[in-house]
Amino acid sequence: MVMGMEKRSGLGVFCAMMVFVLLKVQVGNAAVYKVGGPAGWTTMGNIDYQKLADANTFHVGDTLIFTYLPTYHNVMQVTNAAYKSCNSSAPIATYRTGNDSITVTTGGHHYFLCGTPGHCQIGQKVDINVLLVSSMASTPSPMPSPSVPPVMVPQPTLSEATPLHASRFLANLGLAMVVIAKFYM
Repeated sequence: MVMGMEKRSGLGVFCAMMVFVLLKVQVGNAAVYKVGGPAGWTTMGNIDYQKLADANTFHVGDTLIFTYLPTYHNVMQVTNAAYKSCNSSAPIATYRTGNDSITVTTGGHHYFLCGTPGHCQIGQKVDINVLLVSSMASTPSPMPSPSVPPVMVPQPTLSEATPLHASRFLANLGLAMVVIAKFYM
């Protein structure tokens, strides 16, 4: 009788751990994107920021990393009209550290440009379109295709971001397996 109780108790722990793992997968869908890749946020190298942004699907909770030399650049979040006209006179927010981390908290378009005179006009701007549907309500996003190689977090480019949910899932699954193994040993 005691042996049967131990097995049922172990099964209960296993089920509880699997529920925990599945919940962690649903919450951990955020990704980190380094705007401009290795070059960062710059006017050098003729980077097409919009092409990189269009190659990705952004979700609420994702983080954008802007790295740049703060003596030459900044990051300004602006309205659509200001973005189109490269007008940096009334930004929604301004970032100046040279290593800015911006987590998107709402869906829709998020417009960013460099406020240094002339930089926006030569292409140092990006429109990040964030899905309006919550990523937690949708099915888990697929892993990147082999044609888009993953890059280590926190430095992936806009076109090479690796969703964090897969690594969290594996870590939680591993933890669950260790706990289960402890109960059966």
